[in-house]
Amino acid sequence: MALHIADLVEHAVDVVPDRLALVAGQTRLTYAELEAAANRFAHHLLEAGIGPGDHVGLMARNTAEHVVAMLGCFKARAVPINVNYRYVEAELDHLVGDSGMVALVHEARYSPVLDGVVPGHERLRHVVVLPDGTEPRPTAYRWTAWADAVEGRSPERDFGPRSPDDVYIVYTGGTTGYPKGVMWRHEDVWRTLGGGLDFVTGAPIEEHDQSRAALAGPHLVCLHLGPVMHANGQWGMLLRFFGGHTNVLLAKFDPAQVWATVEAERVNTLSLIGDAMARPLIEEHERGRYDASSLATVTSAAAIFSVEVKERWLHALPDVVVLDVIGSSETGMTGNGRIRTETLADKGSLVEVGPETVVIDEEDRVLDLDADVGATGRMARRGSIPLGYLGDPEKTARVFRTIDGVRHAVPGDYVQIEPGRRLTLLGRGSGCINTGGEKVYPEEVEVALKSHPAVFDAIVLGLPDPTYGQQVAALLQPRPGAALDVEDVRRHLRTRLSGYKVPRTVHVVAEVPRHVTGKADHRRARDLADSLAAPAAASRTGADRGAEVGS
Repeated sequence: MALHIADLVEHAVDVVPDRLALVAGQTRLTYAELEAAANRFAHHLLEAGIGPGDHVGLMARNTAEHVVAMLGCFKARAVPINVNYRYVEAELDHLVGDSGMVALVHEARYSPVLDGVVPGHERLRHVVVLPDGTEPRPTAYRWTAWADAVEGRSPERDFGPRSPDDVYIVYTGGTTGYPKGVMWRHEDVWRTLGGGLDFVTGAPIEEHDQSRAALAGPHLVCLHLGPVMHANGQWGMLLRFFGGHTNVLLAKFDPAQVWATVEAERVNTLSLIGDAMARPLIEEHERGRYDASSLATVTSAAAIFSVEVKERWLHALPDVVVLDVIGSSETGMTGNGRIRTETLADKGSLVEVGPETVVIDEEDRVLDLDADVGATGRMARRGSIPLGYLGDPEKTARVFRTIDGVRHAVPGDYVQIEPGRRLTLLGRGSGCINTGGEKVYPEEVEVALKSHPAVFDAIVLGLPDPTYGQQVAALLQPRPGAALDVEDVRRHLRTRLSGYKVPRTVHVVAEVPRHVTGKADHRRARDLADSLAAPAAASRTGADRGAEVGS
């Protein structure tokens, strides 16, 4: 068995070649057409001397060419490296060097920022530029146009055998410092994120099970709102390719366009990233102008999906199954749960424990999910887990640890064990705030803040405090047109949280800083909080800066 990403996609091509595989902008490709395009790019890479084990950067939005380039890399046994297209020159310089990429595929619009990066990396010897509607411009580096790269290349699948031990790498952005590349074997990442394990039983499935189901069962139209350059977007898409479904991608997130696409393409499943997408989407839908009758499932992952927003989705779309998924780039999916009105509590919905998922305490003891109800610990996964971090043995040793003779991935996500072998996600331990000896998980406070009717978005972080070591602080984005009273927010929180968890410092801001993935941008949030803290006296009255600080 190959159990390789490229082989798994090819199995679907073989059984449903004429089925629509990809809709991206104006481009519509069947499985056979997607296969031929990816084969052409794979042949281009091999002719350029780029093959098994070589790292190829992909810096593009959710375009058809991005998907074709990714699949072409897999086919050639090269390793696609996801590049965040919002990165500035310093971040790109780090990523190009850290990943050791020898080739880069990017949209033309990113040439200006890459001018200061590409020439400084001798190992990066080949660049392909994708068309994106922008005017071509002179660059400080040589490149090949996408059309020239694929024109005249063979559309045939005439590659050699592949290995389940081939490496898949995804760069994950941390809350501090530069991102790190998480390395997986192809078989392990498929088992974890690509449907290679039965989520209920934990039993492994066979290599051709997904493609057989594609031929025998109904096919779905799946709209993915996460960027393909993010693990969430990649695996939402790849999972559907393995099963022969239709993937729909949008180049940017626009709520009106999302609902128009749901209606036009008769979308069955919608994948989004927490409140950053879910809240504006449901508010657009509540205006009542869209036909969402085709929609059967909505899945949120990779960021907070707050109680208040979940309730609005359940109320507006009562026939739609809404799922909450938890996991990380180091563990893959570790739990999910169907959201029901009767199971919603102030702290959020409960998530079923996934296969190979355990909870460990501070002494690295595995907790009993039945006997230790109410206990807090770190979520971990064993079995199908990554090899480690690219070029960082020290961090690999910290996160991937042997417990009771078994290797575990322990990235630091804290959870609370609930009745029925379910979990509530509390947050990443590295972001945990220690205030006077009490631990406060930012995500828990953010969920409570977002339940206030005047709060549109929130980020919670720890600030230095001379008395308590750290204090809880929050950046709040008010709902459009709402007058946000900070003291009213605090009174609201005290009905839901212990007093030490209520933010002592609150800044009201025009917009909470977030990455394009929807995740909180903690570095920008901290810089913003620092800049607002300086004129604290003026801010207390809300003067000048539209900010209010409480003590």
